[in-house]
Amino acid sequence: MNRRSFLKSSMLIGGGILLPAGVMSLVGRSGTASTPDLAGFDGLVMGTGYSVRLGGSVKDGLEQQVLSVLRDVDTHMSTWKSDSELSRLNRSTDGDWQVMTPATTQVIAHAMSTSEMSNGAFDATVGPLVDLWGFGAGSVSTGDAVARGQRPGTQSISQTMARIGHEHIEVDLQANAVRKRKSDIALDLSGIAKGHAVDRVAQVLDANGVDSYLVEVGGELAAKGRKPDGSAWRVAIEKPEAGRRDVFRVIDLEDRAIATSGDYRNFFDDGGQRYSHAIDPRTGQPVHNGLASVSVVADSTMAADALSTSLMIMGADEAMAFAERHDVAAQLILKSGSSLAERHSSAFSALYG
Repeated sequence: MNRRSFLKSSMLIGGGILLPAGVMSLVGRSGTASTPDLAGFDGLVMGTGYSVRLGGSVKDGLEQQVLSVLRDVDTHMSTWKSDSELSRLNRSTDGDWQVMTPATTQVIAHAMSTSEMSNGAFDATVGPLVDLWGFGAGSVSTGDAVARGQRPGTQSISQTMARIGHEHIEVDLQANAVRKRKSDIALDLSGIAKGHAVDRVAQVLDANGVDSYLVEVGGELAAKGRKPDGSAWRVAIEKPEAGRRDVFRVIDLEDRAIATSGDYRNFFDDGGQRYSHAIDPRTGQPVHNGLASVSVVADSTMAADALSTSLMIMGADEAMAFAERHDVAAQLILKSGSSLAERHSSAFSALYG
Protein backbone atom coordinates (compact mmCIF):
# COMPACT_ATOMS: atom_id res chain seq x y z
CA MET A 1 0.00 0.00 0.00
CA ASN A 2 1.27 3.46 -0.88
CA ARG A 3 0.55 5.62 2.14
CA ARG A 4 0.62 8.86 0.12
CA SER A 5 -1.68 8.00 -2.77
CA PHE A 6 -4.53 10.44 -2.18
CA LEU A 7 -3.39 12.21 0.97
CA LYS A 8 -5.03 15.60 0.57
CA SER A 9 -4.34 17.06 3.99
CA SER A 10 -3.46 14.94 7.01
CA MET A 11 -1.50 14.38 10.18
CA LEU A 12 -0.15 11.25 11.87
CA ILE A 13 -1.59 10.54 15.32
CA GLY A 14 -1.46 7.70 17.80
CA GLY A 15 -1.84 4.23 16.38
CA GLY A 16 -0.35 5.19 13.03
CA ILE A 17 -3.67 6.37 11.59
CA LEU A 18 -3.55 9.24 9.11
CA LEU A 19 -6.43 11.60 9.83
CA PRO A 20 -7.22 14.31 7.29
CA ALA A 21 -8.32 17.84 7.80
CA GLY A 22 -12.00 18.49 7.53
CA VAL A 23 -14.77 16.24 8.80
CA MET A 24 -14.53 13.82 11.71
CA SER A 25 -16.90 10.97 12.38
CA LEU A 26 -18.17 10.99 15.96
CA VAL A 27 -18.68 7.23 15.70
CA GLY A 28 -15.40 6.57 14.00
CA ARG A 29 -12.05 5.13 14.92
CA SER A 30 -10.81 4.14 18.34
CA GLY A 31 -10.58 7.18 20.56
CA THR A 32 -13.34 9.12 18.77
CA ALA A 33 -16.28 6.73 19.07
CA SER A 34 -19.23 8.12 20.96
CA THR A 35 -21.11 4.86 20.35
CA PRO A 36 -18.42 2.18 20.65
CA ASP A 37 -20.79 -0.77 20.35
CA LEU A 38 -21.69 -0.01 16.73
CA ALA A 39 -20.52 -2.73 14.37
CA GLY A 40 -18.00 -1.85 11.70
CA PHE A 41 -14.37 -1.87 10.67
CA ASP A 42 -11.44 0.42 9.89
CA GLY A 43 -8.32 0.26 7.79
CA LEU A 44 -5.67 2.04 5.76
CA VAL A 45 -5.73 2.44 2.00
CA MET A 46 -5.09 5.14 -0.62
CA GLY A 47 -2.61 6.83 1.69
CA THR A 48 -5.21 7.52 4.37
CA GLY A 49 -7.65 5.83 6.73
CA TYR A 50 -11.15 4.57 6.17
CA SER A 51 -13.97 3.71 8.54
CA VAL A 52 -17.30 1.92 8.12
CA ARG A 53 -19.91 1.97 10.89
CA LEU A 54 -23.11 -0.03 10.54
CA GLY A 55 -26.51 0.06 12.16
CA GLY A 56 -26.51 -3.74 12.12
CA SER A 57 -24.05 -6.61 12.16
CA VAL A 58 -21.17 -7.09 9.72
CA LYS A 59 -22.02 -9.75 7.15
CA ASP A 60 -19.42 -12.35 6.26
CA GLY A 61 -17.17 -11.08 3.48
CA LEU A 62 -18.38 -7.47 3.67
CA GLU A 63 -15.12 -6.05 4.97
CA GLN A 64 -13.17 -7.71 2.16
CA GLN A 65 -15.60 -6.39 -0.44
CA VAL A 66 -15.13 -2.86 0.86
CA LEU A 67 -11.34 -3.17 0.90
CA SER A 68 -11.43 -4.57 -2.63
CA VAL A 69 -13.27 -1.57 -4.08
CA LEU A 70 -11.00 0.88 -2.23
CA ARG A 71 -7.92 -0.86 -3.59
CA ASP A 72 -9.51 -0.77 -7.04
CA VAL A 73 -9.86 3.02 -6.86
CA ASP A 74 -6.23 3.31 -5.74
CA THR A 75 -5.01 0.96 -8.47
CA HIS A 76 -6.74 2.92 -11.21
CA MET A 77 -6.66 6.56 -10.07
CA SER A 78 -3.51 7.09 -8.01
CA THR A 79 -0.76 9.38 -9.25
CA TRP A 80 1.57 7.79 -6.69
CA LYS A 81 1.46 4.41 -8.43
CA SER A 82 3.46 4.41 -11.65
CA ASP A 83 1.42 1.53 -13.06
CA SER A 84 -2.00 3.00 -12.29
CA GLU A 85 -4.43 3.66 -15.12
CA LEU A 86 -4.18 7.40 -14.48
CA SER A 87 -0.36 7.38 -14.47
CA ARG A 88 -0.32 5.57 -17.80
CA LEU A 89 -2.66 8.18 -19.25
CA ASN A 90 -0.45 10.97 -17.92
CA ARG A 91 2.62 9.43 -19.58
CA SER A 92 0.92 9.04 -22.95
CA THR A 93 2.14 11.46 -25.62
CA ASP A 94 0.52 10.29 -28.87
CA GLY A 95 -2.77 12.16 -28.50
CA ASP A 96 -4.78 9.00 -29.17
CA TRP A 97 -7.88 7.95 -27.29
CA GLN A 98 -7.00 5.89 -24.23
CA VAL A 99 -9.55 3.27 -23.22
CA MET A 100 -10.17 3.44 -19.47
CA THR A 101 -12.30 1.55 -16.97
CA PRO A 102 -15.84 2.95 -16.72
CA ALA A 103 -15.27 4.19 -13.17
CA THR A 104 -12.14 6.18 -14.07
CA THR A 105 -13.83 7.61 -17.15
CA GLN A 106 -16.83 8.71 -15.11
CA VAL A 107 -14.67 10.37 -12.43
CA ILE A 108 -12.68 12.25 -15.08
CA ALA A 109 -15.93 13.30 -16.77
CA HIS A 110 -17.30 14.61 -13.47
CA ALA A 111 -14.04 16.46 -12.88
CA MET A 112 -14.28 18.10 -16.30
CA SER A 113 -17.92 19.04 -15.66
CA THR A 114 -16.98 20.63 -12.33
CA SER A 115 -14.15 22.51 -14.04
CA GLU A 116 -16.63 24.02 -16.50
CA MET A 117 -19.14 24.77 -13.77
CA SER A 118 -16.53 26.50 -11.58
CA ASN A 119 -14.86 28.40 -14.44
CA GLY A 120 -11.59 26.57 -13.80
CA ALA A 121 -11.39 26.96 -10.02
CA PHE A 122 -11.49 23.18 -9.97
CA ASP A 123 -9.17 21.71 -12.59
CA ALA A 124 -7.92 18.12 -12.53
CA THR A 125 -5.03 19.11 -14.82
CA VAL A 126 -3.51 21.00 -11.87
CA GLY A 127 -1.15 18.03 -11.28
CA PRO A 128 2.02 19.67 -12.70
CA LEU A 129 1.50 22.68 -10.43
CA VAL A 130 0.96 20.43 -7.41
CA ASP A 131 4.25 18.73 -8.26
CA LEU A 132 6.03 22.06 -8.81
CA TRP A 133 5.02 23.28 -5.36
CA GLY A 134 6.23 20.05 -3.77
CA PHE A 135 2.90 18.48 -2.86
CA GLY A 136 2.59 15.84 -5.57
CA ALA A 137 4.03 12.51 -6.61
CA GLY A 138 6.22 14.07 -9.29
CA SER A 139 8.09 16.35 -6.90
CA VAL A 140 8.97 13.39 -4.68
CA SER A 141 10.01 11.09 -7.51
CA THR A 142 12.20 13.73 -9.16
CA GLY A 143 13.73 15.06 -5.95
CA ASP A 144 12.62 18.60 -6.82
CA ALA A 145 14.00 21.21 -4.41
CA VAL A 146 10.49 22.45 -3.79
CA ALA A 147 9.66 19.16 -2.11
CA ARG A 148 11.91 20.39 0.69
CA GLY A 149 9.73 23.48 1.23
CA GLN A 150 10.98 26.16 -1.13
CA ARG A 151 8.87 28.47 -3.24
CA PRO A 152 9.35 27.85 -7.00
CA GLY A 153 10.53 30.70 -9.17
CA THR A 154 8.23 32.90 -11.25
CA GLN A 155 9.58 31.48 -14.52
CA SER A 156 8.96 27.90 -13.39
CA ILE A 157 5.40 28.77 -12.42
CA SER A 158 4.81 30.47 -15.77
CA GLN A 159 6.20 27.52 -17.71
CA THR A 160 4.11 25.06 -15.74
CA MET A 161 0.96 27.11 -16.26
CA ALA A 162 1.31 26.34 -19.98
CA ARG A 163 0.53 22.71 -19.08
CA ILE A 164 -2.71 23.49 -17.24
CA GLY A 165 -6.20 23.51 -18.71
CA HIS A 166 -9.18 21.18 -18.52
CA GLU A 167 -10.11 22.19 -22.06
CA HIS A 168 -7.24 20.00 -23.27
CA ILE A 169 -9.00 16.83 -22.04
CA GLU A 170 -11.73 15.03 -23.99
CA VAL A 171 -13.92 12.30 -22.51
CA ASP A 172 -16.08 9.80 -24.41
CA LEU A 173 -18.39 8.17 -21.87
CA GLN A 174 -19.93 5.80 -24.39
CA ALA A 175 -16.54 4.41 -25.40
CA ASN A 176 -15.00 4.78 -21.90
CA ALA A 177 -12.10 6.65 -23.43
CA VAL A 178 -10.08 9.78 -22.63
CA ARG A 179 -7.83 11.82 -24.91
CA LYS A 180 -5.24 14.50 -24.16
CA ARG A 181 -5.06 17.28 -26.72
CA LYS A 182 -1.68 18.31 -25.34
CA SER A 183 0.95 15.66 -24.68
CA ASP A 184 2.27 17.21 -21.46
CA ILE A 185 -1.10 17.53 -19.72
CA ALA A 186 -1.31 15.45 -16.53
CA LEU A 187 -4.40 14.70 -14.47
CA ASP A 188 -4.54 14.67 -10.67
CA LEU A 189 -7.80 13.31 -9.24
CA SER A 190 -6.95 13.88 -5.57
CA GLY A 191 -9.69 16.52 -5.31
CA ILE A 192 -12.41 14.05 -6.28
CA ALA A 193 -11.23 10.43 -5.99
CA LYS A 194 -11.72 10.03 -2.23
CA GLY A 195 -15.30 11.17 -2.61
CA HIS A 196 -15.75 8.65 -5.41
CA ALA A 197 -14.26 5.97 -3.16
CA VAL A 198 -16.85 6.69 -0.45
CA ASP A 199 -19.63 6.39 -3.02
CA ARG A 200 -18.21 3.08 -4.22
CA VAL A 201 -18.22 1.72 -0.66
CA ALA A 202 -21.80 2.92 -0.21
CA GLN A 203 -22.76 1.01 -3.36
CA VAL A 204 -21.27 -2.16 -1.88
CA LEU A 205 -23.21 -1.67 1.35
CA ASP A 206 -26.42 -0.98 -0.54
CA ALA A 207 -25.93 -4.12 -2.65
CA ASN A 208 -25.59 -6.12 0.58
CA GLY A 209 -28.88 -4.79 1.91
CA VAL A 210 -27.33 -2.52 4.54
CA ASP A 211 -29.78 0.31 5.24
CA SER A 212 -27.95 2.11 8.06
CA TYR A 213 -24.30 3.16 7.78
CA LEU A 214 -21.70 5.89 8.01
CA VAL A 215 -18.74 5.60 5.65
CA GLU A 216 -15.58 7.71 5.82
CA VAL A 217 -12.53 7.74 3.58
CA GLY A 218 -9.87 10.31 4.42
CA GLY A 219 -12.35 12.69 5.99
CA GLU A 220 -15.05 12.52 3.31
CA LEU A 221 -18.26 10.92 4.60
CA ALA A 222 -21.60 9.52 3.48
CA ALA A 223 -24.46 8.44 5.71
CA LYS A 224 -27.57 6.38 5.11
CA GLY A 225 -30.51 5.97 7.46
CA ARG A 226 -30.18 6.33 11.20
CA LYS A 227 -28.45 4.53 14.03
CA PRO A 228 -30.20 1.60 15.75
CA ASP A 229 -31.45 3.86 18.55
CA GLY A 230 -33.19 6.07 15.98
CA SER A 231 -30.78 8.97 16.32
CA ALA A 232 -29.04 10.55 13.35
CA TRP A 233 -25.46 9.90 12.41
CA ARG A 234 -23.41 12.78 13.83
CA VAL A 235 -20.28 14.20 12.26
CA ALA A 236 -18.03 17.04 13.32
CA ILE A 237 -16.63 19.73 11.07
CA GLU A 238 -13.13 20.30 12.36
CA LYS A 239 -11.85 23.59 13.69
CA PRO A 240 -9.22 24.58 11.10
CA GLU A 241 -6.13 24.96 13.25
CA ALA A 242 -2.74 23.44 12.48
CA GLY A 243 -1.47 20.95 15.05
CA ARG A 244 -4.81 20.57 16.84
CA ARG A 245 -7.98 18.52 16.42
CA ASP A 246 -10.99 20.36 17.82
CA VAL A 247 -14.63 20.40 16.81
CA PHE A 248 -16.01 23.55 15.18
CA ARG A 249 -19.57 22.41 14.41
CA VAL A 250 -21.49 19.16 14.79
CA ILE A 251 -24.17 18.26 12.25
CA ASP A 252 -26.60 15.41 11.69
CA LEU A 253 -26.15 13.52 8.44
CA GLU A 254 -28.86 11.31 6.95
CA ASP A 255 -28.90 10.04 3.34
CA ARG A 256 -26.36 12.72 2.39
CA ALA A 257 -22.63 13.16 2.03
CA ILE A 258 -20.17 15.78 3.28
CA ALA A 259 -16.64 16.72 2.24
CA THR A 260 -14.22 19.40 3.43
CA SER A 261 -11.21 21.13 1.92
CA GLY A 262 -8.78 23.15 4.05
CA ASP A 263 -5.39 24.82 3.96
CA TYR A 264 -4.17 24.08 7.49
CA ARG A 265 -2.66 20.58 7.45
CA ASN A 266 -0.53 20.26 4.33
CA PHE A 267 1.69 23.33 3.87
CA PHE A 268 5.21 24.68 4.18
CA ASP A 269 6.66 27.99 5.36
CA ASP A 270 9.23 29.90 3.32
CA GLY A 271 10.47 33.38 4.17
CA GLY A 272 7.72 33.86 6.74
CA GLN A 273 4.98 33.02 4.25
CA ARG A 274 2.78 29.93 4.46
CA TYR A 275 2.12 28.03 1.23
CA SER A 276 -0.67 25.45 1.30
CA HIS A 277 -1.37 22.49 -0.96
CA ALA A 278 -4.52 24.25 -2.23
CA ILE A 279 -3.22 25.50 -5.59
CA ASP A 280 -5.30 27.85 -7.72
CA PRO A 281 -5.01 26.45 -11.27
CA ARG A 282 -5.96 29.88 -12.65
CA THR A 283 -2.94 31.62 -11.10
CA GLY A 284 -0.46 28.82 -10.38
CA GLN A 285 -0.22 29.96 -6.76
CA PRO A 286 -1.35 28.50 -3.42
CA VAL A 287 -4.48 30.29 -2.30
CA HIS A 288 -4.26 33.23 0.12
CA ASN A 289 -7.90 34.21 0.13
CA GLY A 290 -8.79 34.19 3.81
CA LEU A 291 -10.58 30.85 3.74
CA ALA A 292 -9.45 28.26 6.27
CA SER A 293 -11.83 25.50 5.17
CA VAL A 294 -14.95 24.80 3.16
CA SER A 295 -17.46 22.00 3.80
CA VAL A 296 -20.11 20.95 1.29
CA VAL A 297 -23.11 18.68 1.81
CA ALA A 298 -24.42 16.95 -1.33
CA ASP A 299 -26.23 13.86 -2.53
CA SER A 300 -22.97 12.19 -3.62
CA THR A 301 -19.60 12.33 -1.88
CA MET A 302 -17.82 12.76 -5.21
CA ALA A 303 -19.83 15.91 -5.90
CA ALA A 304 -19.24 17.23 -2.38
CA ASP A 305 -15.51 16.53 -2.69
CA ALA A 306 -15.09 18.38 -5.99
CA LEU A 307 -17.29 21.29 -4.92
CA SER A 308 -15.50 21.81 -1.59
CA THR A 309 -12.21 22.04 -3.49
CA SER A 310 -13.75 24.46 -5.99
CA LEU A 311 -15.10 26.79 -3.31
CA MET A 312 -11.84 26.67 -1.34
CA ILE A 313 -10.01 27.95 -4.41
CA MET A 314 -12.54 30.68 -5.17
CA GLY A 315 -12.39 32.61 -1.92
CA ALA A 316 -15.29 33.62 0.31
CA ASP A 317 -17.24 36.07 -1.83
CA GLU A 318 -16.95 34.16 -5.10
CA ALA A 319 -17.64 30.88 -3.31
CA MET A 320 -20.76 32.17 -1.59
CA ALA A 321 -22.11 33.65 -4.81
CA PHE A 322 -21.45 30.34 -6.58
CA ALA A 323 -23.13 28.36 -3.79
CA GLU A 324 -26.24 30.52 -3.88
CA ARG A 325 -26.41 30.44 -7.68
CA HIS A 326 -26.12 26.64 -7.83
CA ASP A 327 -28.02 25.82 -4.59
CA VAL A 328 -24.93 24.28 -2.96
CA ALA A 329 -25.08 23.56 0.78
CA ALA A 330 -21.75 25.09 1.82
CA GLN A 331 -20.18 26.19 5.08
CA LEU A 332 -17.17 28.51 4.91
CA ILE A 333 -14.77 29.06 7.83
CA LEU A 334 -12.78 32.26 7.42
CA LYS A 335 -9.69 33.55 9.16
CA SER A 336 -10.45 36.80 10.96
CA GLY A 337 -7.26 37.95 12.62
CA SER A 338 -6.55 35.46 15.38
CA SER A 339 -10.14 34.19 15.40
CA LEU A 340 -12.44 32.35 13.00
CA ALA A 341 -15.70 33.42 11.41
CA GLU A 342 -18.39 31.35 9.71
CA ARG A 343 -20.48 31.90 6.60
CA HIS A 344 -22.91 29.44 5.13
CA SER A 345 -25.17 29.32 2.10
CA SER A 346 -28.96 29.30 2.21
CA ALA A 347 -28.99 25.61 1.33
CA PHE A 348 -26.70 24.82 4.27
CA SER A 349 -28.81 26.97 6.61
CA ALA A 350 -31.91 25.07 5.54
CA LEU A 351 -30.28 21.78 6.47
CA TYR A 352 -28.46 22.65 9.67
CA GLY A 353 -29.14 26.27 10.44
